[in-house]
Amino acid sequence: MAPALTDLPRLSARNLLKLHGAVSAELRRRGISRSGNNPVADYAEGLVAKRLRLRLAENSTAGFDAVDGRGRRFEIKARRETPSSKATMLSAIRAIEKRHFDFLIAVIFNEDYTVRRAVQLPYATVRRLARFRRHVNGSVLMIRDLWDAKGARDLTAKLAEGV
Repeated sequence: MAPALTDLPRLSARNLLKLHGAVSAELRRRGISRSGNNPVADYAEGLVAKRLRLRLAENSTAGFDAVDGRGRRFEIKARRETPSSKATMLSAIRAIEKRHFDFLIAVIFNEDYTVRRAVQLPYATVRRLARFRRHVNGSVLMIRDLWDAKGARDLTAKLAEGV
C-alpha cells in the first residue's frame, strides 16, 4: 500500500524512487501515460484527445499527435510550471517547414497538473511565431506570444472542466 502524501517527507530516497516507478507504471496501465517518460506530454495528449474528441496517433508518428474526424492533424505541446521552473517556451518542433500538423495546441499545467491555460493555433501562426534554434535542432515558441496571436482559440475552459 502506498503511503499517504503527508508521509512522503519520511520516506527514504530509495523508497521515493520506488514509489515514482510504481506511479509511472500505474499511469501507463490506466492509459494516462503512453511511455515511461515524464507524464506531462502524455497526459496533455490524452486530455486534449478526450476533450476535443481526437484520435491519438501512434507514438512513433512524426510531427503530430492526434487527428480529428476531418483528418486535421494536431501537434500537442505541454509544460508544467513549478515554483522552481516557470514555463517560458515550448519544446522544439522538428522540421516545421514540412507542415506535419494543421494546428498546434499548447497546454500549460500548474504544479498539480490542473490546466492553467490552453490555446489552439493554426499552422500559419505557429510558423510565423516559431524561431529556429540550432542547439535543439528545431523551432521553438515563446509561451507569452501564444495567447493573443492571430487565430488563437482559447481552450482553457474546455480542457480544465472536470479535471
